[in-house]
Amino acid sequence: MSNPQQLRYSKEHEWLSAVEDGVATIGITEHAANALGDVVYAQLPEVGDTVTAGETCGELESTKSVSDLYSPVTGEVTASNQDVVDDPSLVNSAPFEGGWLFKVRVAEEPKDLLSADEYTEFSGN
Repeated sequence: MSNPQQLRYSKEHEWLSAVEDGVATIGITEHAANALGDVVYAQLPEVGDTVTAGETCGELESTKSVSDLYSPVTGEVTASNQDVVDDPSLVNSAPFEGGWLFKVRVAEEPKDLLSADEYTEFSGN
């Protein structure tokens, strides 16, 4: 498993793309997707919602369990991935591409996000 170098990672196993025009894309890592098992349901934050770094903003349900979804940043949701709502298995099959979860206009980015190498060491993968 390889964590893309251009992304930043939270200790709750979410990834964050580089901020472009104030907006970042967020998803869960391949490590988290594998730990969850087959994702069968996704409840994502809606456009216009405000999310806060480190707080719950949705959930993913798999054949194994239900897991809270945490935002790695604070800001306003600008997009929610309807493809994942319609086909939650995208979280497992393409966690870093089509399985992204939502986009946020970043108001505040925490300082404790990890690089790909730091996340790999943290997650043991």
